[in-house]
Amino acid sequence: MKRNIALLAGGNSSEREIALQSAAQVEEAFDKERYNVWLIDVCGHTFTYRNDSGEYRVDLNDFSLTIDNERIEFDYAYIMIHGTPGEDGHIQGYLEMMGVPFSSCDMVSSVITFDKVSTKRAVAETGVGLAKGIILGEDDWIAPEAIVAELGLPLFVKPNASGSSCGVTKVKSAEELPDAIFKAFDESSEVLVEEFIAGREMACGVLVTAEKEFLFPITEVVAKNEFFDYEAKYTAGMSDEITPADITPEVAAKLNEMTLAAYKACRCKGLARVDFIVTPEGEPVMIEINTIPGMSGGSIVPKQIRAAGMTMTEILTLVIEDELCNR
Repeated sequence: MKRNIALLAGGNSSEREIALQSAAQVEEAFDKERYNVWLIDVCGHTFTYRNDSGEYRVDLNDFSLTIDNERIEFDYAYIMIHGTPGEDGHIQGYLEMMGVPFSSCDMVSSVITFDKVSTKRAVAETGVGLAKGIILGEDDWIAPEAIVAELGLPLFVKPNASGSSCGVTKVKSAEELPDAIFKAFDESSEVLVEEFIAGREMACGVLVTAEKEFLFPITEVVAKNEFFDYEAKYTAGMSDEITPADITPEVAAKLNEMTLAAYKACRCKGLARVDFIVTPEGEPVMIEINTIPGMSGGSIVPKQIRAAGMTMTEILTLVIEDELCNR
């Protein structure tokens, strides 16, 4: 008997459209012999399924869907929402309360990994390289000159809780700092100011199941903008993504070791991507963990899966069955 899979898409953040694109690709890749897939748009506080006959709201009291008097109960939820409420723990908390298994990190892990400072604290004792930084709340003020004196120039200003590089600015002078900080506050209630680490950007896809650890071929990202910003990530031709990366076996081994260390320290589950800068000396410094990485046609992790000689269908089935078989 086929299982009913709720594919949760969209969300409420500036990453909504990218999440919908990712979900469309994921929907195509599911094994239709095993699963009935229901693409559900999460927007605000409503969960909506659409087909040619109309729109149908999910009953959030029991996470079910009724179409033409037929009640559909979901066996599993595949979360494909970047940003809130998909990566920050909100959806996970609801699904845990409903007793519905799902694809990504649990609520606690999602809260940690969505918060850049909490992520750094979680991995600090693992040996993973980290950049120096300063965290600012909305009521905090540190003179730009003092920040520059501590972190140097250039530096990065980032929303503490956001993704897809939304609100991120590379700052080259103290005079640019206030505007960059205000821009980041538009995305998050806290702002992280970090030192600039020179080097090559590497993206490391990872999946850990009960049976096996999958470390996919590493991707080097060469952005044509100042850094791998929103435009470079989602505009064709604005970045080169080289898979597998042209790096030494020693650097690849360090990246794989740190990827697993960060994934496990943050108690991740399902597919994730850990991003690093590798310094000219060959030392990786972690940028962030993406617990629901992009899955659109041009996204990094699907390319890594293909480079590993696997298909998206195989990986999605592994993610789902690992959770269902080990509950």
